[in-house]
Order: sequence, then structure tokens, then C-alpha cells
Amino acid sequence: MTMRAKIMKRGFDIIASALGLLLLWPVILVSWLIARKDTGASGFFQQQRVGRHGRLFWVVKLRTMRPVAGTSITTSNDARITKWGARFRRLKIDELPQLWNVLKGEMSFVGPRPDVPGYLDKLPPKHRALLELRPGITGPATLKYRNEEEILAAQPDPERYNDEVIWPDKVRINLEYLESWSMGKDIGYILKTVRG
Repeated sequence: MTMRAKIMKRGFDIIASALGLLLLWPVILVSWLIARKDTGASGFFQQQRVGRHGRLFWVVKLRTMRPVAGTSITTSNDARITKWGARFRRLKIDELPQLWNVLKGEMSFVGPRPDVPGYLDKLPPKHRALLELRPGITGPATLKYRNEEEILAAQPDPERYNDEVIWPDKVRINLEYLESWSMGKDIGYILKTVRG
């Protein structure tokens, strides 16, 4: 990705995330109040994720799960997910606070999803070009695996399936995204995400 492309992508992120927060703050506020009551904890969920150049940052989402111990792999039948949490996840409302991460420059609208430490930061040298990208709210890999939780729920060992099948495929897709990036493609991914 050229310097001009990076500037164009970042400029779009700043303008679109600022407008998104301005327009959607009432939705985020009401959803936060619901999530707080539904989960019995803070309505916001924060977790350290691996960002650009391997730097850790705190991703912000609406809480959709009860705060009990569990694996970092989530399936659709995870008992920790609340009734309202399932709705927020289905409609992607839980992702809206990440507009703040985008505005701050920790994330982008489009890119690889931000993973917990142990994945992106452990890539072999031939794949580490992905660390040049800001993590995204959506992207080609996210769209392909939009039903990832259902896929994992059908596996006898969800964590192993994620590590051996889904994760390597996401790396391949995201490398292709990096090599063939265009603003038009980014807008297309955003539109496909919004349409559901």
C-alpha cells in the first residue's frame, strides 16, 4: 500500500467515524444501558488486542456476555451470551463503540479483525506485512466468516478448528486484501456489512 493510499484510507476513517459517532451516539447510549442491565456489569467491554505494528490497544465493544471465565473462542451456543447480547451480535450493534477506536487511529473501518495476543503477533516473517494494516471493523475475511460462531459451534473442537482452518484462511484473505487494496473495495466491504 502506497503512502498516498494510506493517507486516503486514514482520511476516510477520520471523517466517517466522526460522522458515525455524531449520528449514532443515541443508539450507543441506549444499547449501553440495556447491556449494563442485561449482563449485570459495565455496559462496555474492553479487551487488549493486537494492533498496527504489533502494538496492543484496548478495543471497545458493547458487552454481550456475562463476565465469567471462558475461552477467547466464542461459539453461537456459548452460555455466556445474554438474550440482548445475542441480538446485539446479530445486528452488529455491539461493534458500534469501535468507531471511537477508528477515530483514535487504533483501527480502520476495513482491515483484519483485531485479535487477542497469540495470533497476529505470532505470524511468521512472510506474513508479517499484515501488521502494516490497522485492524478493521469489517473486511473480506470478516464477511466470509460472518457466521463464524455457528461454524465453530458445529465443530467437536472449536479452538483447534479455528487455529488450523479458519485462522490460516483469514491470513490468506487479508494478505490478498493488502496487495490489492483500493478505496472502492473498502467502500464495497462497508456496504456489504451494512446490508448484512
